Amino acid sequence: MNTDANKYNNDEVIDLRVQFAKLWKRKTLFIKVWVVTFALACIYILPQPRTYTVDLALAPEMGGASATGTLSSIASSFGFNLGNAEISDAFYPELYPDLLSTNKFIVDLLYTRVQTADAAVDTTYLNYILRHHRKNPYIKPYNWCRAQINKLFEEDAPPISHTKRMNPHRLTRREDAIVNKVRKSIQCDVDIKTNVITIVVKDQDPLVCATIADSVRVKLQDFITAYRTNKSRIDEQYYKSLADSARIEYETISRQYSQFCDAHKNIVLQSYLSERDRLENELQTSMSTYNAMQAQYLAAKAKVQEQTPAFTILRAPSVPVKPNGPKRMIFVAAMLFLSTIGTCIYIFRKELVSQFVGSVQN
Repeated sequence: MNTDANKYNNDEVIDLRVQFAKLWKRKTLFIKVWVVTFALACIYILPQPRTYTVDLALAPEMGGASATGTLSSIASSFGFNLGNAEISDAFYPELYPDLLSTNKFIVDLLYTRVQTADAAVDTTYLNYILRHHRKNPYIKPYNWCRAQINKLFEEDAPPISHTKRMNPHRLTRREDAIVNKVRKSIQCDVDIKTNVITIVVKDQDPLVCATIADSVRVKLQDFITAYRTNKSRIDEQYYKSLADSARIEYETISRQYSQFCDAHKNIVLQSYLSERDRLENELQTSMSTYNAMQAQYLAAKAKVQEQTPAFTILRAPSVPVKPNGPKRMIFVAAMLFLSTIGTCIYIFRKELVSQFVGSVQN
């Protein structure tokens, strides 16, 4: 029984010196594989368009705290969210990524004016994507074949117009493809602990990338500001219309009073004096109404400014110096490593097959 155990242990022992010697004898094969792999990897990765990434961090001013605000803040410090109890807004920060992915937000972004880093292109973001985006040359045959197949089953979509603005509620197939492409290049994350908004934009040109990132920030700030001040702006317009009506009424009565007094100088008839007193009372009433409406309008206007949130830019967008992808050296090194593993498996294929068959039989 001990003899069988020793035999089994000896069979399981792998002599590394013997295996390395076997691999060294096939060094010519490794060199050929490495040369071919290196050449193919370079041919594949070098034409790939480079991409740049710009990120920014934004901290918006939150609404007034409620009685449960302190408890929500404590829970957020441990990574829990109690439904934004500390703010009264229905549009809370966790919904900002959903806003950035809507068709309307993306369509508005497509008409942002951009300029490339070399100043060779100065156009809209939509035109830049359509005409100046570098494409992978290896996928052109695939795209052509797919387009020909789509023509057999679908009607060809009309080309994207450069003069007519897209309708975000009714996109064509080509417009939807552009919107989805831009949507994938924009990422928005919100930290539930601090409510800090992080926006990441990826594009092929560094200056375009920074411009779009800043445009996303501005449009997001404008939307949040418009939402927070919507009720106050409606009140402001309402009181402005009342103040304008009161001013017109005051000016009309003041003109009537002045004309009456000028036309009835040195007249002591009681009927004329009564009419003058009546006009004077109406003038005083209209003046008081106008002053009250003007005060309400100024208060509503001040409330709009009070409700306007302040934004703190924690990390401003800057033009990147180096591209973030594709990682050419890492890709080539990974391909060489995989080819080495594959070659080793090819050399030891017989031993591996015999060992696998033996384990199955046992």
